[in-house]
Amino acid sequence: MHRPSRRHLTLATALLASTTAAAVAFTTGAGATDTKQQAEDAIKGGKAKNVILLIGDGMGDSEITLARDYTVGANGRLNMDKFPLTGEYTTYAVHKDGTPDYVTDSAASGSGWATGVKTVNGRISKTPGTDKAVRTILELAQKNGYATGSVTTAELTDATPAVLASHVTDRSCQGPADMAKCPADTIAAGGPGSIAEQSVNHKVDVLFGGGKQRFDQKVTDGRYKGLTVTEQAKKLGYRIVTDNASMKAVKPGKPVLGLFASGNVPVEWTGKPAAVGGTDPQRCVTSNPNRPSTTPSLADSATKAIQLLEAKQRQKHSKKGFFLQIEGASIDKQDHAADPCGQIGETAAFDRAVKVARAYAAQHPDTLVVTTADHGHTSQIVPLEATPPGLSATLVTNEGQQLKVNYSTNTPGQSQEHTGTEVRIAAQGPLAYRVLGVTNQTDLFTTLLEALRLS
Repeated sequence: MHRPSRRHLTLATALLASTTAAAVAFTTGAGATDTKQQAEDAIKGGKAKNVILLIGDGMGDSEITLARDYTVGANGRLNMDKFPLTGEYTTYAVHKDGTPDYVTDSAASGSGWATGVKTVNGRISKTPGTDKAVRTILELAQKNGYATGSVTTAELTDATPAVLASHVTDRSCQGPADMAKCPADTIAAGGPGSIAEQSVNHKVDVLFGGGKQRFDQKVTDGRYKGLTVTEQAKKLGYRIVTDNASMKAVKPGKPVLGLFASGNVPVEWTGKPAAVGGTDPQRCVTSNPNRPSTTPSLADSATKAIQLLEAKQRQKHSKKGFFLQIEGASIDKQDHAADPCGQIGETAAFDRAVKVARAYAAQHPDTLVVTTADHGHTSQIVPLEATPPGLSATLVTNEGQQLKVNYSTNTPGQSQEHTGTEVRIAAQGPLAYRVLGVTNQTDLFTTLLEALRLS
C-alpha cells in the first residue's frame, strides 16, 4: 500500500498557513471564487475515492491566456483558473540513453504521467532504451478494483488516450493495418496488437472519442482474426454508441465504446487561420458546418462518463471509485495549424469539461481533480504593432479590443511546433498539495498512485 510519507504530510502542514493566507487574498481578486476553506481542504492528505485527470493537449500558459482574453476578458477567469492550488511541471522527453530531449511529443509526455517513466518521443508507455511495457495508472486502477474511463476529442487511438491502455513502440500503430513501425507488437509476433485492439482488450469501462476508422480495420491474427476491432469490442461485451443521443441513452452495466467521428472529433469554432503578414481583425464563428449537430460536446461526454463509472461501482457495491482521464485534444491540433479560432474554441470546450469535473468534486470532496497540459505550444500574444516573420492573426475579443496572436515556431506552410516550456498543473482534493511548486511530469503519476492507494 502507498501512503503519504511523513515528508509529504509535513510539507502539507508547513504549506497550510501560507497557502490559506494566499487563498483569502485570492477571494478578492477578479473572477476568483475559491475560499480559504477550499484551499485548506486541498492541502489535506488522505485517500481519494475518485480521480479525474483533465489534459488540455498543447495547452500552455499562452494558450490559456489567449482563450481567457478572448472569451472572458483580461481580468476575467476561466473555470481552470479557479482551482485552489496551482503549480508548474516540466515536460521534457528523453533519448534512448536517458539524456534529456527538451521538446516532448504527446506520446512521451503522456507516458510520463501514465507510467512515471520518461521515454522517447513517439513511444507509448514503454521504456526508452529496452522498449519494454511499463504498467500504467489505468492498469493499476483496474487491478485494484476501480472503474476506469477515457474521454477525448481526438481519435481514441491517438497518443494521449493511448498511453493509458496500450503499449507500442510507435504512436502511429493505431489500428491493425497501421503496424509498420511496431513489428514486435503485432499479434503475429506474439505482441499485444495495435492501440485499438489493446484498448478494447483492456475492457476500459468507458471509451469516448473519435477514431472510428481505426476500429473499422480488420484484425489480422489471433482469436479475433477477420473481425473488425469494433466487432471484437462487441464480442468483449461493449455497447457501441455513435452520437449524442445514443451516448446519453446508454445504461450502466457493460463497457461502452463511443465512436463519434471517423477521425478526430470536428472542432467547435471556425475562423480565418493566421497568415503571413497577418489578417484583418476578425471575430470567431462559434459553429462549424463540418461538425454534425449529433456530435456530443466534451462536457456532455465527461458528464456521461462520470455517471457510468459511478453507477458501475454502485451496482457492484464497491467502496472503490473511479479513474477518468478527459482530454481536450484539438487545442494542440489547431495550434499546429495556426488556427486561433479553432484553438480558442477547443480551449473553451475543454474549460466547460473542467467545470463539470469541479462541480462533481464539489459534491464529492473525496475526488482529486487535476488539470494540466502535456506540453506547451506555439501561439504567442504579441503587440498589435509587431510584424512577426511567420504567421499571425488579429482577433476582436469579447471586450471589443484587438489582439494579435503569432505562430512562428516553424516556416509558414509547415506544421507549427511544440515548445519545451513548463506548463500549468492545478488541483483540488486529496493530495492536491503535491502540484505546488515546480515538479516533474512523472511526479503526477506518483500523486495519482498515492491518492488512490494503488499497489
